[in-house]
Amino acid sequence: MRTAQEITDKFAISLSLLCAMHCLALPVMLVLLPSLTALQLDNEAFHHWMLVAVLPTSIYALVMGCKKHKRYQLLFLGFTGLTLLVLAVLLGEDITGEYGEKTLTVLGATLIASGHYLNFRLCQQHTNCDCSRH
Repeated sequence: MRTAQEITDKFAISLSLLCAMHCLALPVMLVLLPSLTALQLDNEAFHHWMLVAVLPTSIYALVMGCKKHKRYQLLFLGFTGLTLLVLAVLLGEDITGEYGEKTLTVLGATLIASGHYLNFRLCQQHTNCDCSRH
């Protein structure tokens, strides 16, 4: 049976990748498919809503996973990624510039996805472990 932590890890990875794809691919997609401008995906509200989804999902999955496998380095990795995403939204394009915002977002999303992937793998190993101490 799949646990809530496993589901939220996968969901957080998906959100992080969606965030990175939005940041990198959206300008190209808008040039190739101008009708996408009607969706308002280049709006700053998209970044805010992504944070609303990513923050609780990531925090829950990372904390629950770390309680299970006791590898707290993953909390640091994931929380560093979350911090970079928050900074990208708070500082925005006005302060960091377009490339600064994209760099913070992509780096943050990569760290979050990596943290969740490692968290997921360690939780799977912990679940499949047949040793008596678990």
